[in-house]
Amino acid sequence: MLPHTTNRLRFREMTLPDLGALSALLGDPEVMTFYPAPKTRDEATAWIEWNQANYGRHGYGLWLVETHDGEFVGDCGLTWQNVNGRLELEVGYHVRVELQGRGYATEAALACLEYARDVVGAGRLVAIIHPDNMASRRVAERIGMRHLEDDVAGTMVRTVMGVKLR
Repeated sequence: MLPHTTNRLRFREMTLPDLGALSALLGDPEVMTFYPAPKTRDEATAWIEWNQANYGRHGYGLWLVETHDGEFVGDCGLTWQNVNGRLELEVGYHVRVELQGRGYATEAALACLEYARDVVGAGRLVAIIHPDNMASRRVAERIGMRHLEDDVAGTMVRTVMGVKLR
């Protein structure tokens, strides 16, 4: 199953033929500003393989996001993440730089929130965000999330936004 199609977007599972688009997205220094470094082509391949393993294990992961006419927008979906020593279901999203600011991340993240609530049956959904990433924080707030806590992973502190789903 996939999140429902939205007014402008559709979801599908990532496959290796998507490597070019995903490598460009995850290798873009601007998209990856709040990550330790942009991903290499090999790391983008591993990203696809990790998500394919998540589809098999959980029935979900990060999905490829496209417009209805097939234009690649980015990725968005659900993954299990460690937050202060416990597993939390996270919604994550990346949007091509030239498409940012158009509401695509919010639209996709809301569809994934609904999937987490209605299909997965999750009680809570989080977004783990670099403290300086105000655009990502605004997306989380637009889908109803509020600051829950800070996650300390080594010397890095991450903001944990969240929303109760049931």
